[in-house]
Amino acid sequence: MKNQSFETSLQSSHSIIVPDNVALYFSEVDQKRVLVKITFNNLSVQFHAALQKFKGSLHITFNKSNQKKIGVTPTDFFYVELFEDSSKYGVEMPEEFDAVLQSDPESLYIFESLTDGKKRSLIYYILKIKNSQSRIDKALVITENLKRGIRDNKELIKKL
Repeated sequence: MKNQSFETSLQSSHSIIVPDNVALYFSEVDQKRVLVKITFNNLSVQFHAALQKFKGSLHITFNKSNQKKIGVTPTDFFYVELFEDSSKYGVEMPEEFDAVLQSDPESLYIFESLTDGKKRSLIYYILKIKNSQSRIDKALVITENLKRGIRDNKELIKKL
C-alpha cells in the first residue's frame, strides 16, 4: 500500500485540498476512499475519508473533533499522509457489529445488499457507541429492523 504525503493547512473550517500530484496518483489507481493520518506538534489522528471533488480540486473533510484531538487551528500547517483504503467498507467494521452480522446470515445478506454509503453510515453509528455491550445491543436492533424491511437510517436504529 503506497502512501502519499504533503504539508497543508485548512482550506475552510473542515476541509483540506489534496495537491494535484497526490490527487492524480489516487485517481490513477481508482481510489475514492483513503486512510488519512494527520500529524501536528507530534500528535497524530487517523481516520477514513472520501476524496471529494469540489470546484475542480479533491478535498478531504477534517472534522472539528479530529482537529481538536491534535490541537489544529485554522492557521496551522500540518502534515498529511494518505494511504489507499483497503478496508472492505471504507471504514473499519466494529468487532461487535461484525459478530452480530456473522451470526445471522439473513441480516448479513441484507446488509451486503445495501449501498456502500448506507453500510458506512450504519457502521459509523455503531462506532460512536463506546460501550461494547451497547454496541451489540444496537447491532441486534439494526439487524432485526433490516429483516423487517426497514431501510430508513432513522428507523433502522429504533427499537420496535
